[in-house]
Amino acid sequence: MYNSPQTTGAVVDHPVPPPAPDQRQAEFQAFDQVTRDLQANMTKTKEDPEFLRALDDNRRLWHALEEDLARPQNQLPDPLKAQIISVAIWVERHSKLAEQGDVSTEALIQVNESIMKGLAA
Repeated sequence: MYNSPQTTGAVVDHPVPPPAPDQRQAEFQAFDQVTRDLQANMTKTKEDPEFLRALDDNRRLWHALEEDLARPQNQLPDPLKAQIISVAIWVERHSKLAEQGDVSTEALIQVNESIMKGLAA
């Protein structure tokens, strides 16, 4: 997060936005894209390919973020890294439940929006 290009290319099915002025902005753009896709598909059924793609894109972004946070060169404080990795683990579990139709994607959208607020601050 912030220091690595890993999170900006995580959503392969979408065109990668032009290079952002800084890493923080690039991460904001990646979260914005997957969040908009989740919102656009939140009323679709669990069998809908677009719904599943939106979930998968979000999951892959969070996985890339988690990998980036685990890198020794990531300069965020360790307690913050641990908190964000914990959220990434929750995102994975919640995504599986949404994929099965057991929960909505609303909580995933809210978490992404919270991350975007932090990135924009």
